[in-house]
Amino acid sequence: QVQLVESGGGLVQPGGSLRLSCTASGFTLSSYSMSWYRQAPGKERELVASISGGGITNYANSVKGRFTISRINAKMVSLQMNSLQPEDTAVYYCRRNVDLWGQGTQVTVSS
Repeated sequence: QVQLVESGGGLVQPGGSLRLSCTASGFTLSSYSMSWYRQAPGKERELVASISGGGITNYANSVKGRFTISRINAKMVSLQMNSLQPEDTAVYYCRRNVDLWGQGTQVTVSS
């Protein structure tokens, strides 16, 4: 019943863009801080971006100026990713702070 589902991943060329979406079931997103994480093979999961209930955003230094986290509505949070580079390749996960994860969506940046 309480669930997060990511979508929007795929294959893009360097310099391209993707928009990821995280859709909530069983609760209202606006009641929680929400975050996007990513994990590349052989690496630890890292925080990419977060947004508080009041709309305050934070970004990893590696994505500042390129990625934007937004609340689309009461049930959806997005991650707009521009100027993608191969080092952005990872599985991207949506998280409800601090207790609920989505299943992840694969982003691959390659020529």
